[in-house]
Amino acid sequence: MTQLSDFHYDLPEELIAQEPLADRTASRLMVLSRETQSFRDDIFLNFPTYLRPGDCLVLNDTRVFPARLHGRRNTGIGAEVEVFLTAALDEEEKTWKVLVKPGKRVRRGDIIIFTEDFKAEVLAAGEYGERTIRFETDRPLADWLEQLGQTPLPPYIHRAPEEKDRERYQTVFAAKRGSVAAPTAGLHFTEEMLNRCREAGAEIAHITLHVGLGTFAPLRETDLSKIQLHAERFEISEPNAAKMRAARRLLPVGTTSVRTLETACLRGGLSPMQGETNLFIHPGFRFRAAGGMLTNFHLPQSSLLMLVSAFAGRELTLAAYRHAVAARYRFFSYGDCMLIT
Repeated sequence: MTQLSDFHYDLPEELIAQEPLADRTASRLMVLSRETQSFRDDIFLNFPTYLRPGDCLVLNDTRVFPARLHGRRNTGIGAEVEVFLTAALDEEEKTWKVLVKPGKRVRRGDIIIFTEDFKAEVLAAGEYGERTIRFETDRPLADWLEQLGQTPLPPYIHRAPEEKDRERYQTVFAAKRGSVAAPTAGLHFTEEMLNRCREAGAEIAHITLHVGLGTFAPLRETDLSKIQLHAERFEISEPNAAKMRAARRLLPVGTTSVRTLETACLRGGLSPMQGETNLFIHPGFRFRAAGGMLTNFHLPQSSLLMLVSAFAGRELTLAAYRHAVAARYRFFSYGDCMLIT
């Protein structure tokens, strides 16, 4: 029986990238071949040379919003509380699923005060810091978030968000607001790099998957058969579905694009659709859409590492990761990337 511990690797703390590179395209690229069961080192600037006519890059055009807020409980002079928005529960964006820190201090019925004119009531409490809150404000929530919200950098980046993160923790093709984490494989692209991919003969299609709580929530079951991911909203339009249907090879950029395409195929094929997916891809899964993928390096024992292992094979994936550690690759959101063919 496959266990969570089967996807562990040792990662020195200093290899977790804390800052973005000055140039988006300057990352290193590991190229892993499923056919030859091998991998080699390259640089991302050479990525277009691995494309061929008939390929279709699939990009997730979700846009990260400043989802992290700081307020105080009840009196406005009480203990500070961090509120991390993860999913809106209504169209007006008044009621939200959130994570709060410190969780033990925030109870149902509490009022969290951000400013005199911007407050939230805690409607329900769940496990692991999860809460349901309802905002009390006459202004659109998006205005408050732009004014007071911070870029939701992942917890393994041990610094406060800076102004540069608003631009760098966002893909250049981000269009539809709704994510609390960036689809990080897309962070390596510039408009010039996308044009080079087109010149190599590749079509470019977009899907949307809004990254939610699942990106930050650790897996709490050791038995893979018992793991269930949080649902995330996705959408595929007909023009983009048509591009993907016409492709000889689909090359999704990022695990979010992979999950969206494979969800669509399980629900009838690459056609226009929208909904939610909690698809958990792990070894044994049969891929129906992805003919390759570009992805960053992922946390040990994470669902994202399991997805990569399902596509490339666990042993080859972990061998590549051990090489990446030895070769001092930069890991996670602001780190280097891997092309799997």
